[in-house]
Amino acid sequence: MLFHNIAIIGSDGKTKKNMNVRIDGAFIASIEPCNCDLTDAQKREKDVYDGSGKLLIPGFFNNHSHVPMTLTRGYGEELALEDWLYKRIFPFEALLTEEDVYWGSMLGIAEMLRSGTVSFTDMYMRIQGIFRAVMETGIKASLSNGLTGDDTTVLEETAWYRETEQMRRDAEASDGRVIANASLHAQYTSVPALVRAIADYARENNLRMHVHLSETEHEHEQCKELHGKTPTTYFTELGLFDVPTTAAHAIYIEGEDYDLLRDQGVTLCHMPSSNLKIGSGLADVKSWRDHGIRVTIGTDGAGSNNNLDMIEEVTLASYLAKGIHRDPLLFSTGELLTFATRNGALAQGREDTGLLEPGFRADLAVVDMNALHFQPMYDYGTSLFTNANASDVALTMVDGRILYRDGEFTTIDIEKVIWNVYRVRDEKLAQLNA
Repeated sequence: MLFHNIAIIGSDGKTKKNMNVRIDGAFIASIEPCNCDLTDAQKREKDVYDGSGKLLIPGFFNNHSHVPMTLTRGYGEELALEDWLYKRIFPFEALLTEEDVYWGSMLGIAEMLRSGTVSFTDMYMRIQGIFRAVMETGIKASLSNGLTGDDTTVLEETAWYRETEQMRRDAEASDGRVIANASLHAQYTSVPALVRAIADYARENNLRMHVHLSETEHEHEQCKELHGKTPTTYFTELGLFDVPTTAAHAIYIEGEDYDLLRDQGVTLCHMPSSNLKIGSGLADVKSWRDHGIRVTIGTDGAGSNNNLDMIEEVTLASYLAKGIHRDPLLFSTGELLTFATRNGALAQGREDTGLLEPGFRADLAVVDMNALHFQPMYDYGTSLFTNANASDVALTMVDGRILYRDGEFTTIDIEKVIWNVYRVRDEKLAQLNA
Protein backbone atom coordinates (compact mmCIF):
# COMPACT_ATOMS: atom_id res chain seq x y z
CA MET A 1 0.00 0.00 0.00
CA LEU A 2 1.18 3.51 -0.82
CA PHE A 3 0.14 6.60 1.16
CA HIS A 4 0.49 9.20 -1.57
CA ASN A 5 1.20 12.90 -1.10
CA ILE A 6 0.55 12.85 2.65
CA ALA A 7 1.94 14.99 5.46
CA ILE A 8 3.96 13.42 8.29
CA ILE A 9 5.71 14.60 11.44
CA GLY A 10 9.44 13.92 11.09
CA SER A 11 11.82 12.60 13.76
CA ASP A 12 12.71 16.23 14.47
CA GLY A 13 9.08 16.99 15.31
CA LYS A 14 8.63 19.16 12.22
CA THR A 15 5.93 18.72 9.59
CA LYS A 16 6.94 17.30 6.23
CA LYS A 17 4.39 17.73 3.46
CA ASN A 18 4.01 15.92 0.14
CA MET A 19 5.48 12.59 1.25
CA ASN A 20 5.00 9.04 -0.01
CA VAL A 21 4.94 6.28 2.62
CA ARG A 22 5.04 2.70 1.37
CA ILE A 23 3.78 -0.26 3.42
CA ASP A 24 5.00 -3.78 2.70
CA GLY A 25 3.19 -6.42 4.70
CA ALA A 26 3.27 -5.53 8.39
CA PHE A 27 6.08 -2.97 8.07
CA ILE A 28 6.88 0.50 6.80
CA ALA A 29 9.05 -0.05 3.74
CA SER A 30 10.01 3.49 2.70
CA ILE A 31 9.35 7.19 3.25
CA GLU A 32 10.30 9.59 0.49
CA PRO A 33 9.19 12.84 -1.16
CA CYS A 34 6.24 12.53 -3.51
CA ASN A 35 7.43 13.02 -7.08
CA CYS A 36 4.35 12.05 -9.11
CA ASP A 37 0.69 12.94 -9.23
CA LEU A 38 -2.08 10.69 -7.98
CA THR A 39 -3.09 9.43 -11.43
CA ASP A 40 0.45 8.29 -12.23
CA ALA A 41 0.78 6.61 -8.84
CA GLN A 42 -2.48 4.72 -9.34
CA LYS A 43 -1.22 3.42 -12.69
CA ARG A 44 1.95 2.05 -11.08
CA GLU A 45 0.64 0.83 -7.73
CA LYS A 46 -2.04 -1.68 -6.78
CA ASP A 47 -3.30 0.15 -3.67
CA VAL A 48 -2.88 3.92 -3.43
CA TYR A 49 -4.31 6.08 -0.64
CA ASP A 50 -4.87 9.74 -1.47
CA GLY A 51 -3.20 11.68 1.33
CA SER A 52 -4.20 15.15 0.19
CA GLY A 53 -5.06 17.29 3.20
CA LYS A 54 -4.19 14.47 5.61
CA LEU A 55 -1.57 13.71 8.25
CA LEU A 56 -0.07 10.24 8.77
CA ILE A 57 1.17 9.48 12.29
CA PRO A 58 2.16 6.47 14.40
CA GLY A 59 -1.00 5.09 15.96
CA PHE A 60 -1.70 5.88 19.60
CA PHE A 61 -0.84 3.64 22.54
CA ASN A 62 -3.46 4.05 25.27
CA ASN A 63 -1.22 3.22 28.21
CA HIS A 64 -3.86 2.89 30.94
CA SER A 65 -7.44 1.78 30.43
CA HIS A 66 -10.24 -0.39 31.76
CA VAL A 67 -11.76 -1.03 28.37
CA PRO A 68 -14.90 -2.98 29.37
CA MET A 69 -15.97 0.02 31.46
CA THR A 70 -17.67 1.34 28.34
CA LEU A 71 -20.55 -0.62 29.88
CA THR A 72 -20.66 1.89 32.77
CA ARG A 73 -20.29 5.06 30.69
CA GLY A 74 -22.75 7.59 32.08
CA TYR A 75 -23.83 5.30 34.94
CA GLY A 76 -23.32 7.23 38.15
CA GLU A 77 -22.82 10.80 36.99
CA GLU A 78 -22.77 13.66 39.50
CA LEU A 79 -21.71 11.45 42.40
CA ALA A 80 -18.71 11.76 44.71
CA LEU A 81 -15.95 9.22 44.04
CA GLU A 82 -16.81 6.92 46.96
CA ASP A 83 -20.52 6.90 46.11
CA TRP A 84 -19.71 6.40 42.42
CA LEU A 85 -17.56 3.36 43.22
CA TYR A 86 -19.53 1.69 46.00
CA LYS A 87 -23.10 2.52 44.97
CA ARG A 88 -22.80 2.19 41.20
CA ILE A 89 -19.59 0.79 39.68
CA PHE A 90 -18.66 -2.06 42.06
CA PRO A 91 -22.22 -3.49 42.28
CA PHE A 92 -22.59 -3.31 38.48
CA GLU A 93 -19.18 -4.89 37.80
CA ALA A 94 -19.85 -7.70 40.27
CA LEU A 95 -22.59 -8.95 37.93
CA LEU A 96 -20.48 -8.99 34.78
CA THR A 97 -19.71 -12.30 33.09
CA GLU A 98 -16.81 -13.00 30.77
CA GLU A 99 -19.26 -12.68 27.87
CA ASP A 100 -20.38 -9.27 29.13
CA VAL A 101 -16.75 -8.16 29.39
CA TYR A 102 -16.24 -9.30 25.79
CA TRP A 103 -19.05 -7.06 24.50
CA GLY A 104 -17.87 -4.09 26.56
CA SER A 105 -14.38 -4.65 25.17
CA MET A 106 -15.67 -4.83 21.60
CA LEU A 107 -17.32 -1.45 22.04
CA GLY A 108 -14.21 0.06 23.62
CA ILE A 109 -11.93 -1.33 20.94
CA ALA A 110 -14.19 0.02 18.22
CA GLU A 111 -14.03 3.44 19.84
CA MET A 112 -10.25 3.24 20.09
CA LEU A 113 -9.80 2.15 16.48
CA ARG A 114 -12.15 4.94 15.44
CA SER A 115 -9.82 7.41 17.17
CA GLY A 116 -6.47 6.12 15.92
CA THR A 117 -5.41 3.85 18.80
CA VAL A 118 -3.47 0.76 17.77
CA SER A 119 -2.69 -0.75 21.19
CA PHE A 120 -3.82 -0.41 24.80
CA THR A 121 -2.66 -1.43 28.27
CA ASP A 122 -5.59 -2.70 30.31
CA MET A 123 -6.35 -3.63 33.90
CA TYR A 124 -9.67 -5.31 34.57
CA MET A 125 -11.27 -8.67 35.42
CA ARG A 126 -12.50 -11.71 33.47
CA ILE A 127 -9.75 -10.79 31.07
CA GLN A 128 -10.25 -13.73 28.74
CA GLY A 129 -13.24 -11.79 27.44
CA ILE A 130 -10.95 -8.88 26.59
CA PHE A 131 -8.45 -11.26 24.98
CA ARG A 132 -11.15 -12.68 22.74
CA ALA A 133 -12.15 -9.18 21.60
CA VAL A 134 -8.53 -8.21 20.91
CA MET A 135 -7.90 -11.29 18.80
CA GLU A 136 -11.09 -10.83 16.77
CA THR A 137 -10.56 -7.14 16.04
CA GLY A 138 -6.86 -7.04 15.17
CA ILE A 139 -5.77 -4.42 17.71
CA LYS A 140 -2.81 -4.97 20.07
CA ALA A 141 -2.97 -5.01 23.87
CA SER A 142 -1.17 -5.66 27.13
CA LEU A 143 -3.69 -7.32 29.45
CA SER A 144 -3.88 -7.91 33.18
CA ASN A 145 -6.25 -8.48 36.06
CA GLY A 146 -5.84 -5.95 38.87
CA LEU A 147 -5.08 -7.92 42.04
CA THR A 148 -6.77 -6.96 45.32
CA GLY A 149 -6.70 -8.76 48.65
CA ASP A 150 -5.86 -8.80 52.34
CA ASP A 151 -3.84 -10.87 54.82
CA THR A 152 -6.02 -13.92 54.18
CA THR A 153 -5.42 -13.88 50.41
CA VAL A 154 -3.34 -16.72 48.97
CA LEU A 155 -2.14 -15.68 45.52
CA GLU A 156 -2.34 -19.15 43.96
CA GLU A 157 -5.94 -19.59 45.11
CA THR A 158 -7.30 -16.40 43.53
CA ALA A 159 -9.23 -15.76 40.33
CA TRP A 160 -6.37 -13.34 39.58
CA TYR A 161 -3.90 -16.23 39.51
CA ARG A 162 -6.11 -18.43 37.31
CA GLU A 163 -6.76 -15.62 34.83
CA THR A 164 -3.14 -14.50 34.71
CA GLU A 165 -1.85 -18.03 34.16
CA GLN A 166 -4.38 -18.48 31.34
CA MET A 167 -3.44 -15.11 29.85
CA ARG A 168 0.22 -16.11 29.78
CA ARG A 169 -0.73 -19.16 27.72
CA ASP A 170 -3.09 -17.19 25.50
CA ALA A 171 -0.50 -14.50 24.83
CA GLU A 172 2.02 -17.05 23.65
CA ALA A 173 -0.43 -18.04 20.90
CA SER A 174 -1.33 -14.46 19.87
CA ASP A 175 1.51 -13.87 17.40
CA GLY A 176 2.82 -11.07 19.59
CA ARG A 177 -0.33 -8.95 19.54
CA VAL A 178 -1.17 -9.64 23.18
CA ILE A 179 1.28 -9.32 26.06
CA ALA A 180 0.38 -10.72 29.47
CA ASN A 181 1.11 -8.40 32.40
CA ALA A 182 0.94 -8.74 36.16
CA SER A 183 -1.13 -6.06 37.85
CA LEU A 184 -1.69 -4.86 41.39
CA HIS A 185 -4.75 -2.67 41.70
CA ALA A 186 -3.30 -0.27 44.26
CA GLN A 187 -1.58 0.10 47.63
CA TYR A 188 -4.85 0.72 49.47
CA THR A 189 -6.54 -2.43 48.14
CA SER A 190 -3.71 -4.78 49.12
CA VAL A 191 -1.33 -5.61 51.98
CA PRO A 192 2.49 -5.88 52.11
CA ALA A 193 2.56 -9.68 51.92
CA LEU A 194 0.41 -9.63 48.79
CA VAL A 195 2.60 -6.97 47.18
CA ARG A 196 5.66 -9.15 47.82
CA ALA A 197 3.87 -12.18 46.40
CA ILE A 198 2.87 -10.51 43.14
CA ALA A 199 6.30 -8.90 42.82
CA ASP A 200 7.92 -12.33 43.14
CA TYR A 201 5.46 -13.83 40.66
CA ALA A 202 6.14 -11.10 38.07
CA ARG A 203 9.90 -11.40 38.47
CA GLU A 204 9.89 -15.21 38.25
CA ASN A 205 7.68 -15.16 35.13
CA ASN A 206 9.30 -12.15 33.43
CA LEU A 207 6.08 -10.11 33.39
CA ARG A 208 5.66 -6.37 33.30
CA MET A 209 3.73 -4.69 36.10
CA HIS A 210 0.75 -2.32 35.99
CA VAL A 211 -0.47 -0.41 39.07
CA HIS A 212 -2.42 2.63 40.27
CA LEU A 213 -0.07 4.97 42.16
CA SER A 214 -0.85 7.99 44.37
CA GLU A 215 -4.08 8.73 42.50
CA THR A 216 -5.76 10.59 45.37
CA GLU A 217 -4.42 12.69 48.22
CA HIS A 218 -6.25 10.50 50.73
CA GLU A 219 -4.63 7.33 49.38
CA HIS A 220 -1.18 8.92 49.36
CA GLU A 221 -1.37 10.39 52.86
CA GLN A 222 -2.98 7.28 54.34
CA CYS A 223 -0.04 5.19 53.12
CA LYS A 224 2.35 7.58 54.87
CA GLU A 225 0.33 7.28 58.08
CA LEU A 226 0.09 3.47 57.96
CA HIS A 227 3.57 2.63 56.71
CA GLY A 228 5.62 5.77 57.36
CA LYS A 229 6.47 6.17 53.69
CA THR A 230 4.97 7.21 50.37
CA PRO A 231 3.38 4.60 48.09
CA THR A 232 6.38 4.91 45.76
CA THR A 233 8.86 4.09 48.54
CA TYR A 234 6.54 1.39 49.86
CA PHE A 235 6.33 -0.35 46.48
CA THR A 236 10.05 0.07 45.81
CA GLU A 237 11.02 -1.57 49.10
CA LEU A 238 8.59 -4.44 48.54
CA GLY A 239 10.08 -5.15 45.09
CA LEU A 240 7.07 -4.25 42.95
CA PHE A 241 9.19 -2.06 40.68
CA ASP A 242 11.87 -4.72 40.15
CA VAL A 243 10.25 -5.47 36.78
CA PRO A 244 9.33 -2.88 34.11
CA THR A 245 6.29 -1.08 35.49
CA THR A 246 3.65 1.33 34.28
CA ALA A 247 2.15 3.34 37.13
CA ALA A 248 -1.08 5.24 36.49
CA HIS A 249 -1.97 8.72 37.79
CA ALA A 250 0.94 9.56 40.17
CA ILE A 251 -0.70 12.87 41.02
CA TYR A 252 0.66 13.14 44.56
CA ILE A 253 4.19 11.80 44.20
CA GLU A 254 6.69 13.97 46.07
CA GLY A 255 10.30 14.47 47.09
CA GLU A 256 12.49 11.43 46.50
CA ASP A 257 9.62 9.62 44.73
CA TYR A 258 10.78 11.17 41.46
CA ASP A 259 14.31 9.82 41.73
CA LEU A 260 13.10 6.40 42.86
CA LEU A 261 10.71 6.11 39.92
CA ARG A 262 13.39 7.21 37.45
CA ASP A 263 16.02 4.88 38.89
CA GLN A 264 13.59 1.94 38.89
CA GLY A 265 12.69 2.65 35.25
CA VAL A 266 9.00 3.12 36.05
CA THR A 267 6.82 4.61 33.31
CA LEU A 268 4.17 7.08 34.48
CA CYS A 269 0.85 7.35 32.66
CA HIS A 270 -1.11 10.61 32.62
CA MET A 271 -4.91 10.67 32.31
CA PRO A 272 -5.97 14.31 32.71
CA SER A 273 -9.67 13.88 31.87
CA SER A 274 -10.26 11.22 34.50
CA ASN A 275 -8.13 13.05 37.08
CA LEU A 276 -10.22 16.17 36.58
CA LYS A 277 -13.65 14.54 36.37
CA ILE A 278 -13.18 12.51 39.56
CA GLY A 279 -11.64 15.53 41.25
CA SER A 280 -8.42 13.72 42.07
CA GLY A 281 -6.12 16.61 41.21
CA LEU A 282 -3.53 17.80 38.69
CA ALA A 283 -0.43 15.76 37.87
CA ASP A 284 2.78 17.71 37.24
CA VAL A 285 3.87 16.01 34.03
CA LYS A 286 6.64 18.56 33.45
CA SER A 287 8.28 17.44 36.68
CA TRP A 288 7.97 13.81 35.57
CA ARG A 289 9.74 14.61 32.33
CA ASP A 290 12.34 16.87 33.93
CA HIS A 291 13.32 14.08 36.33
CA GLY A 292 13.92 11.73 33.41
CA ILE A 293 10.80 9.61 33.90
CA ARG A 294 9.17 8.16 30.79
CA VAL A 295 5.77 9.83 30.22
CA THR A 296 2.83 8.14 28.53
CA ILE A 297 -0.83 9.01 28.00
CA GLY A 298 -3.97 7.00 28.75
CA THR A 299 -7.71 7.52 28.90
CA ASP A 300 -8.58 5.49 32.00
CA GLY A 301 -12.01 3.80 31.80
CA ALA A 302 -14.94 5.28 29.93
CA GLY A 303 -16.84 5.31 33.22
CA SER A 304 -14.65 8.16 34.44
CA ASN A 305 -13.58 9.97 31.28
CA ASN A 306 -16.16 9.45 29.46
CA ASN A 307 -14.54 8.65 26.12
CA LEU A 308 -11.42 6.92 24.78
CA ASP A 309 -10.25 9.80 22.56
CA MET A 310 -6.45 9.91 22.76
CA ILE A 311 -6.20 13.11 20.70
CA GLU A 312 -8.43 14.89 23.20
CA GLU A 313 -6.40 13.44 26.08
CA VAL A 314 -3.07 14.62 24.71
CA THR A 315 -4.47 18.06 23.91
CA LEU A 316 -5.82 18.44 27.43
CA ALA A 317 -2.51 17.26 28.91
CA SER A 318 -0.72 19.89 26.86
CA TYR A 319 -3.04 22.72 27.83
CA LEU A 320 -3.01 21.84 31.52
CA ALA A 321 0.78 21.78 31.63
CA LYS A 322 0.96 25.12 29.85
CA GLY A 323 -1.48 26.63 32.33
CA ILE A 324 0.07 25.13 35.46
CA HIS A 325 3.53 26.37 34.54
CA ARG A 326 2.39 29.48 32.67
CA ASP A 327 4.53 28.45 29.73
CA PRO A 328 2.87 28.35 26.29
CA LEU A 329 5.97 26.70 24.82
CA LEU A 330 5.81 23.70 27.15
CA PHE A 331 5.71 20.39 25.25
CA SER A 332 6.20 20.58 21.50
CA THR A 333 4.00 18.64 19.08
CA GLY A 334 6.83 16.16 18.57
CA GLU A 335 7.21 15.54 22.30
CA LEU A 336 3.47 15.16 22.83
CA LEU A 337 3.30 12.68 19.97
CA THR A 338 6.18 10.73 21.53
CA PHE A 339 4.32 10.55 24.85
CA ALA A 340 1.28 9.06 23.12
CA THR A 341 3.04 6.73 20.67
CA ARG A 342 6.67 5.66 21.02
CA ASN A 343 6.78 5.93 24.82
CA GLY A 344 3.61 3.87 25.09
CA ALA A 345 5.04 1.22 22.78
CA LEU A 346 8.24 1.01 24.84
CA ALA A 347 6.24 0.82 28.07
CA GLN A 348 4.48 -2.24 26.64
CA GLY A 349 7.83 -3.75 25.64
CA ARG A 350 7.26 -3.29 21.91
CA GLU A 351 10.56 -2.10 20.45
CA ASP A 352 9.54 -2.38 16.79
CA THR A 353 6.64 0.07 16.69
CA GLY A 354 5.54 3.56 17.70
CA LEU A 355 7.70 5.35 15.14
CA LEU A 356 7.01 6.43 11.57
CA GLU A 357 10.27 5.12 10.15
CA PRO A 358 11.23 2.40 7.64
CA GLY A 359 11.61 -0.98 9.29
CA PHE A 360 9.06 -0.31 12.02
CA ARG A 361 5.66 -1.94 12.15
CA ALA A 362 2.88 -0.25 10.23
CA ASP A 363 0.79 0.62 13.29
CA LEU A 364 -0.50 3.91 11.91
CA ALA A 365 -3.34 6.41 11.85
CA VAL A 366 -4.44 9.00 9.31
CA VAL A 367 -5.97 12.28 10.49
CA ASP A 368 -8.09 14.08 7.88
CA MET A 369 -7.51 17.82 8.17
CA ASN A 370 -9.91 18.95 5.46
CA ALA A 371 -12.71 19.80 7.91
CA LEU A 372 -13.81 23.35 8.66
CA HIS A 373 -12.14 23.51 12.07
CA PHE A 374 -8.72 23.20 10.42
CA GLN A 375 -9.21 26.01 7.91
CA PRO A 376 -7.20 27.90 6.88
CA MET A 377 -4.37 25.37 7.21
CA TYR A 378 -0.91 26.60 8.16
CA ASP A 379 0.77 23.51 9.60
CA TYR A 380 -0.51 19.93 9.74
CA GLY A 381 1.67 18.92 12.67
CA THR A 382 0.82 21.73 15.06
CA SER A 383 -2.88 21.31 14.20
CA LEU A 384 -2.90 17.77 15.60
CA PHE A 385 -3.08 18.61 19.31
CA THR A 386 -4.87 21.93 18.92
CA ASN A 387 -7.62 21.47 16.32
CA ALA A 388 -8.15 17.72 15.92
CA ASN A 389 -10.30 15.17 17.73
CA ALA A 390 -11.27 11.53 17.30
CA SER A 391 -13.84 12.29 14.61
CA ASP A 392 -11.04 13.46 12.31
CA VAL A 393 -9.34 10.05 12.20
CA ALA A 394 -9.94 8.59 8.74
CA LEU A 395 -7.93 5.37 8.94
CA THR A 396 -6.33 3.10 11.53
CA MET A 397 -3.89 0.37 10.55
CA VAL A 398 -2.29 -2.35 12.70
CA ASP A 399 0.57 -4.45 11.31
CA GLY A 400 -0.24 -3.11 7.85
CA ARG A 401 -3.86 -4.22 8.07
CA ILE A 402 -6.60 -1.59 7.82
CA LEU A 403 -9.01 -2.03 10.74
CA TYR A 404 -10.95 1.21 10.32
CA ARG A 405 -11.44 3.42 7.28
CA ASP A 406 -13.84 6.29 6.58
CA GLY A 407 -16.48 5.27 9.10
CA GLU A 408 -16.29 1.54 8.42
CA PHE A 409 -14.78 -1.21 10.59
CA THR A 410 -13.22 -4.13 8.74
CA THR A 411 -13.31 -6.60 11.67
CA ILE A 412 -16.25 -5.40 13.81
CA ASP A 413 -20.00 -5.67 13.25
CA ILE A 414 -20.68 -2.44 15.13
CA GLU A 415 -24.49 -2.73 15.03
CA LYS A 416 -24.26 -6.17 16.66
CA VAL A 417 -21.88 -4.79 19.29
CA ILE A 418 -24.17 -1.89 20.18
CA TRP A 419 -27.22 -4.17 20.37
CA ASN A 420 -25.41 -6.47 22.80
CA VAL A 421 -24.12 -3.61 24.93
CA TYR A 422 -27.67 -2.39 25.45
CA ARG A 423 -28.74 -5.95 26.25
CA VAL A 424 -26.04 -6.21 28.92
CA ARG A 425 -26.99 -2.81 30.33
CA ASP A 426 -30.66 -3.72 30.62
CA GLU A 427 -29.92 -7.14 32.15
CA LYS A 428 -27.65 -5.68 34.83
CA LEU A 429 -30.02 -2.83 35.71
CA ALA A 430 -32.86 -5.34 36.07
CA GLN A 431 -30.74 -7.46 38.39
CA LEU A 432 -29.67 -4.46 40.46
CA ASN A 433 -33.25 -3.21 40.80
CA ALA A 434 -34.76 -6.59 41.60
